[in-house]
Amino acid sequence: MSATKFLTAEEVSERYRGGVSLGTLRNWRAMKIGPSFVKVGKAVLYPIDELEAWDEKNRVRCRASARLPVRQGDRRHPG
Repeated sequence: MSATKFLTAEEVSERYRGGVSLGTLRNWRAMKIGPSFVKVGKAVLYPIDELEAWDEKNRVRCRASARLPVRQGDRRHPG
């Protein structure tokens, strides 16, 4: 049995390189959206395994560019 590891809201913001602010995390908690969290007293903690599951759920998959047809006369770069 392994111990669950947690991140604080500040650490979660850092994990996403500031792309998710503390205010955004606060709003998401109030609206019950975003990654799952645990409250211990006043402390808000995010289980790392829940963050990883949330990452996977929100992953955007792009189709391979090799599958896109190239049209004659299609100029994507001027020059």
